Amino acid sequence: MDGMNALLTRRSIRIFRPEPVEPEAIRSLVEAAMYAPSAGNQEPWRFVLIQDPATLQAIATDHPYASAMESAPLAVLVCAATRDLPHPDFWGVDCAAATQNLMLAAHMQGLGSVWIGLYPKRERMATLSRLLHLPEDVEPFALIPVGYPLERPEQPERYHPEWIRSERWFDAWTFGRQDLRAKAEREEAERKAAATVKRVDSGLHD
Repeated sequence: MDGMNALLTRRSIRIFRPEPVEPEAIRSLVEAAMYAPSAGNQEPWRFVLIQDPATLQAIATDHPYASAMESAPLAVLVCAATRDLPHPDFWGVDCAAATQNLMLAAHMQGLGSVWIGLYPKRERMATLSRLLHLPEDVEPFALIPVGYPLERPEQPERYHPEWIRSERWFDAWTFGRQDLRAKAEREEAERKAAATVKRVDSGLHD
């Protein structure tokens, strides 16, 4: 799978098959995360690999949106070591870039994942810090369940050329206008095709 295809086809996966994720695959996920950009190249990210079923279940119980942990064989906690960072205000965006890399690397290897938010919800962060015995200067950022998918969510259309501006806010991008025209023509063709199918299936005849 090439990079652009991975970007456009990644989906959030919340139901997983029970087989474990191979150590080689885990290593490649974390390696990809470590190659993310960061402010001043400060690389604040740290990672906790969670595979113990009891811990995964405890997190699923304590976090209101972590039901995916119940079937995941692995979760990666993305953290930030915040002591003496040269750009301390940016560790959140740094870890977000690392998290995105990790999830794309998972998808490229046939694995699924989903982003479970922790930061900036302090109560959620405190729960993970307590469960996993994090030091005071290590902040939990995001929790990523990983495994082989047992679901295949539909792929929505997420490209919106009308959201693109050229030079100034009120100037649309010329190529974006072409995209909008093509999109409108495609939708009109789909509408006509659907109407034709409906007419055939209706049992009505001229």
